[in-house]
Amino acid sequence: MIVLVVGGHGKIARRLFRLLVERGDSARGLIRNPDHAADLEAVGAEPVLFDLEGEDDLAPHVQGADAVVFAAGAGPGSGPERKRTVDYGGAVKLIAACRSTGVARYLMVSSMGVVRPGEHSGPMAPYLDAKAAADEELAASGLDYTIVRPGSLTDDPGTGLIEVGTPIGRRGEVPRDDVAATLLATLDEQGTIERTFELLGGETPIAEAIAQLAARSSA
Repeated sequence: MIVLVVGGHGKIARRLFRLLVERGDSARGLIRNPDHAADLEAVGAEPVLFDLEGEDDLAPHVQGADAVVFAAGAGPGSGPERKRTVDYGGAVKLIAACRSTGVARYLMVSSMGVVRPGEHSGPMAPYLDAKAAADEELAASGLDYTIVRPGSLTDDPGTGLIEVGTPIGRRGEVPRDDVAATLLATLDEQGTIERTFELLGGETPIAEAIAQLAARSSA
């Protein structure tokens, strides 16, 4: 499998690259800063230079992939405008590239708490609105999408145990290690296509939790 991750220097992306490479898949990471290329190469991923905000045609970099993962974000400290151009605009740019190249499988790393654009308040509102709008665009795109909405991310070691739900009904945390492993399991499970689910640390092994989610979707 050839997987392109947009936001390739992010903490989740680099964890996902390690997992992909360990099992013999090919990993490509979209990055803006050439100084980050060595970090991707160190985990066996191919760096792809592209400015998600300043360049338009992402299709040549998507061409030939079996799946894409959108894990980019403007990040803490960025203003509402950049959250719109990266968290929303970048996701939409990737949707367009997938459509034009025939790459159907698209995983979105979203956020727990996303409902609909305009339904949020407080300092997180621009971020959540941008993610909500991106999720809606993807769900209406006709692509083979899955939207994964993790809780608060931590750098704690992964446990391999998670809880998933639509929704879960509570807030909580999840290690980035386990988010990356959940993305990998989701890529492998066709029953997660056209599904949106929340993700927290839990008590169920990742593969089992994703299989159960897929089974519920087909019931």
